[in-house]
Amino acid sequence: MRAARLRRGLAMALTACSIVVTVAAAARSTVPGTPVRPELPAVRADNLAARYAANHRFIAASQRAARDMGDDGRAKVLGQLARKDRHFLSFSPRGDGQVVEVLGDLAHADRIAVVVPGSDTTVDTFDQLGTVYASLNGGARALHAEMTRLQPRRKTAVVAWYGYPAPRTMSRDIVSTDRALDGGRRLAGLLGDLRTVNAAAPVTLLCHSYGSVVCATALRRMDAPAESSLADVVLFGSPGTGVRSRAELRTRVPVWAGRGATDWIEGVPHVSLDLLGEQVGFGTDPVTDAFGARIFPAGPGSHSDYLRPGGLPLRNISLIALGRGTEVSDD
Repeated sequence: MRAARLRRGLAMALTACSIVVTVAAAARSTVPGTPVRPELPAVRADNLAARYAANHRFIAASQRAARDMGDDGRAKVLGQLARKDRHFLSFSPRGDGQVVEVLGDLAHADRIAVVVPGSDTTVDTFDQLGTVYASLNGGARALHAEMTRLQPRRKTAVVAWYGYPAPRTMSRDIVSTDRALDGGRRLAGLLGDLRTVNAAAPVTLLCHSYGSVVCATALRRMDAPAESSLADVVLFGSPGTGVRSRAELRTRVPVWAGRGATDWIEGVPHVSLDLLGEQVGFGTDPVTDAFGARIFPAGPGSHSDYLRPGGLPLRNISLIALGRGTEVSDD
């Protein structure tokens, strides 16, 4: 009976959400006249400067197009991205967009961290989503600063990876693995690119909320060379990963999980159902013994507090990204 009620409830939620997302999608369409995406140099250490420069020109041209079409909101966002001190591996202004920013010297870093975001990430929220540190860029910058503070002499790089079509919270996609399947393929490709750029640097995947489903998908499909560069996987604010246990992720690297004491994600039903031919729900709670991850203390915070400057979870996540997981603590 309980399973039947849950199935009916999810079905009703999906129907309602499908209406909401149709209306929401109509609110932001591609700006007419957007410049043609340039041919970019391959992601290699000797091409990074040229790739950054090409994306900078593309962002600036996209800003002008948005302004010419009267889309002042998008033009303002793109103006921030177009600053010359910023470096982008990938960018697209179409629809919700795509933004992959690099903080630090990727080719010469001793450690690399990749931040994989969850729902409601778009080109418009990349720099600002509620509080600054809750945005992908703000959280990545806080992480880079904390890693530098904890180990000033170590060269670190952080990749803020909005490289997949993240679901909206008020949509049916938020309870499905569909977006994660596409995202996981793209993320596995990024990890291969990072190995090409800097094979010596261990990479840590930092996966927030729905981003943990994306990371889990990438782990299950990446090839051996890409995985050989992987040092740790960190799940925080996770609704689940789409699998029953850490063993099903098919990775040999340590998998960590943490949840703030007031994170609403704790109340999400940890089930996985086949509903009308679609997988709904993400299975076992990653912070339970049944999942089998290493637990790190995440303090009293809520769903958007994990990368808040000065917070306990930021310190612990940074220590793991630096390869100092033995120093993770609750104070």
